Amino acid sequence: MQANRIVSQNEWLEARRGLLAKEKVHMRAGDALAEERRALPWVKIEKTYVFDTAGGRKTLAELFEGRPQLIVHHFMFAPHWAAACPGCSFQAEHVDGPARHLGHHNVSIVAVSRAPLAKLLAYRERMGWHFEWVSSFESDFNYDFHVTFRKEQVEERKVDYNFGTITTDPRYIDEELPGISVFANDVAGDVFLAYSTYARGLDALLGTNHYLDLTPEGRNGAAYPNWPRRHDEYPDEVRNSDSRSCHES
Repeated sequence: MQANRIVSQNEWLEARRGLLAKEKVHMRAGDALAEERRALPWVKIEKTYVFDTAGGRKTLAELFEGRPQLIVHHFMFAPHWAAACPGCSFQAEHVDGPARHLGHHNVSIVAVSRAPLAKLLAYRERMGWHFEWVSSFESDFNYDFHVTFRKEQVEERKVDYNFGTITTDPRYIDEELPGISVFANDVAGDVFLAYSTYARGLDALLGTNHYLDLTPEGRNGAAYPNWPRRHDEYPDEVRNSDSRSCHES
């Protein structure tokens, strides 16, 4: 990290006030965007999806746990992988804290992966997480929400990701990709898709990245290769710090 230009307190204050004005414009634009997001039309979910959970088989409607809103993390963990994706694991580190509060704001939150439930629960115990994690094994759920892709799509090196805005980018040609979907229900028990986001849209949920954005060095990905890792795989903590990819895990 290189030091920035050194100035007097008054010069710094003038520069900081100039940046503050821009930050306020950015935040107000974000508020307006969030209002548009909430105003999106909904799509009724017609298909019945059933998941394996620690409490038995449950439908998508039952994952709401009696609340009117549900956030689903599409968590990359294919059935044949030994461990979940490191990037999704990094995102999962930001769930338990908010989850303690979301339930008091009429929101349930759950992670969904294709790996069998036993694998999910064992990995959750390893990581020390507590959020609800369910398996969509042998379900169309991941395919229908464009976070899992069939073998022929990967072989043809063409996927339909992020609403078709990403199709041939080699970074996203994979069998599993991350995302978030938000659902609502009504008094009749019908379930509706309200919002989904993928790719860079997930960054808003990564508090660690935004803490880094406050620092002089910032995220500086070039200086920290193979970051982020699973939290028990950093060199100062880990049994095995070779930063394997999802497929090699």
